[in-house]
Amino acid sequence: MSHGQVAGASRDAIRIKICGVTTIADALACATLGADMIGLNFYPKSARCIQPETARAIVEAVPSDLQSVGVFVDGDAEIIRQIAQTAGVRAVQLHGHISPDACRDLARDFRVIRAFCTDTCFQPTDVLSFRHCDILLDAHHPHLRGGTGLTCDWAAARAALPYARFLILSGGLNAHNAPDAIAAVAPDAVDVCSAVERAPGIKDHSAIKDFIAAVRGASRPLKATPA
Repeated sequence: MSHGQVAGASRDAIRIKICGVTTIADALACATLGADMIGLNFYPKSARCIQPETARAIVEAVPSDLQSVGVFVDGDAEIIRQIAQTAGVRAVQLHGHISPDACRDLARDFRVIRAFCTDTCFQPTDVLSFRHCDILLDAHHPHLRGGTGLTCDWAAARAALPYARFLILSGGLNAHNAPDAIAAVAPDAVDVCSAVERAPGIKDHSAIKDFIAAVRGASRPLKATPA
């Protein structure tokens, strides 16, 4: 199985990632309710940041087919590798200033998800510098990195789709707009955080259930190919 594949999910199914998980109970709920991935945040400025030892306890508690993803902002590749290994995650999601070379280095040991913000500077072809990574597209915020509730630019995400080997759509998704987002973008996966919380880092299991049901019931159009 390649780094970009998720065990337990069919080839055509849209994968679902629940980000900002901070407890074993919430991680187990994600697994039970049908999520494919959970995000464990190691960005110190995030309200959802946890210690690597806490993350390891979560990783060891959940079923092996639920992929745990370590979320990082900036940072040196070796430091990211050390934290990820301590936490026991098999995938890393990289925001901020991370070079293609650093991503390529980390891809020797992990599934690498390179995150981009769809701000006014974003160009769909930007993802071509990270062919060895999966791509996550999120909304732009001047200070925060994910979990903002702001909506990603779906048109920009759709335009980037042909250039990404595996595209995860994030940013402002919820049970109400997920079907429209999937119809507009046709992503390989979707990522949700604040819309399934009672407070930052505290998940609402009913909202998770509703979100997963909305995604599973959505219809994904055919992917485009590069011109």
